[in-house]
Amino acid sequence: MGRNPRTAIWWVRRDLRLYDNQALSQALANADQVIPTFVIDHHLVRSNRTAGKRLAFLWDGLRSLDADLRQRGSRLVVREGDAVEQLARLRQEIEAVAVFAEEDGSPYAQRRDGRVAERLPLALCPGITFQHAAAVRKPDGRPYTVYTPYCRAWRALPSAEPGAMLAAPHSLATMPDLPSLTIPGSPGAAAFPAGEGEARRRLTAFAMGPDAPIYRYALERDRMDLVGTSGLSPYVRFGMLSARQAVAAASAAIRSAPTREACRSAEIFLGELIWREFYSAILYHFPRVARESFRPELQGITWDDDPHSIEAWETGRTGYPIVDAAMRQLRQTGWMHNRARMISASFLVKDLLADWRLGEAYFRQELIDADLASNNGGWQWTAGTGADAAPYFRIFNPVIQGEKFDPQGDYVRRWVPELAGVPPAYAHRPWDMPEETQRAARCRIGKDYPGPIVDHGWARGRALAAYGAARQRAASRKPGSRGARR
Repeated sequence: MGRNPRTAIWWVRRDLRLYDNQALSQALANADQVIPTFVIDHHLVRSNRTAGKRLAFLWDGLRSLDADLRQRGSRLVVREGDAVEQLARLRQEIEAVAVFAEEDGSPYAQRRDGRVAERLPLALCPGITFQHAAAVRKPDGRPYTVYTPYCRAWRALPSAEPGAMLAAPHSLATMPDLPSLTIPGSPGAAAFPAGEGEARRRLTAFAMGPDAPIYRYALERDRMDLVGTSGLSPYVRFGMLSARQAVAAASAAIRSAPTREACRSAEIFLGELIWREFYSAILYHFPRVARESFRPELQGITWDDDPHSIEAWETGRTGYPIVDAAMRQLRQTGWMHNRARMISASFLVKDLLADWRLGEAYFRQELIDADLASNNGGWQWTAGTGADAAPYFRIFNPVIQGEKFDPQGDYVRRWVPELAGVPPAYAHRPWDMPEETQRAARCRIGKDYPGPIVDHGWARGRALAAYGAARQRAASRKPGSRGARR
């Protein structure tokens, strides 16, 4: 009599790929057959119920993964409900020896995985970040809260080599008759083509070859009118591309750079990947940032939160073309250029004096690539409230930013059709157009396109006063201060 095959569950979460998948590799090493399983977690679906574009991308990604598995004699098993209950039930059905998954450092994932580990043999593997959040620490063991020393320590650890990547399995033995739900959503509903194949194609196009765009990254990454960024963020967010693949590609580009300037560009791109790791580490060590400002002295800012102004920002009707273009791009595509993210975030927080958490929540709802750590870190950086954030008194001027990074107004005219006929000289300050120019451009300010909802100079002064008052109140509460002794 032959022995029964050892069976393991590969619990798919944010690793929708077969290549360089450490959880899958560990499952294959410990079992004769592996059951790729995705649980539609009710908590996550409820919390993302308004994130239609991101869910569409996820569902398309699962369909792509299922197709890749079927080519290897396997398939994706889909269940729905509480992860603990569904995995426990599946383990009982197949007598699995263990559950293998990529570790996720977000607060909810840590709580969920703790519950799973109480009932099931759960093996967590690295993969969402290149360096585990706990691996990059100060010599005294404390976590870093400033990017530059974190980056130095990160770079001092072993780097990624292409030869270290784990090959995708040629075949995968899976039980044929396991019940499975249909993957939700309509195929092709996402604004981005989903799947591991598309992710790897984009990585190759961006980072490989002597004329690769990565070598122009330093010059073009802030230009909203150019395709100067990698466009990889949705694929890294859902693990259609591993962090290790992205880091290895950037490191290889650095070594192969044809010029010093090209090398610098590739270094800057790698630095952006390290910022992602830094924000993941901040959330891992300081989970409170998901709810409050990292800097205690800026937790007491008196926000305005005017609903009409916030609605104008969300819908791209602020009267500032670069902000409106950014917000309309987001609503239409589920993605936004990184420079545009900083400009629109600064406008909400500093010009409208709205709580950064409102903007963070809105981006989390609309962005396909929304990741709790990176989204939170980016918003707190712009608001000046986070770890190693921009100084609170740094306030982007939306007109200057637009003229610098969209010099001819091409980005604005693409996403704000009311401004399509506006001459480049007025693309970022249409309110300065003479009446005859407005008529020629078929863009009358206040009728076809709104005037600015707030004066930037006045708003800057209001923001500085609000931040200064919060700092003073915090200082007065410190032990030993006059305010604390009263």
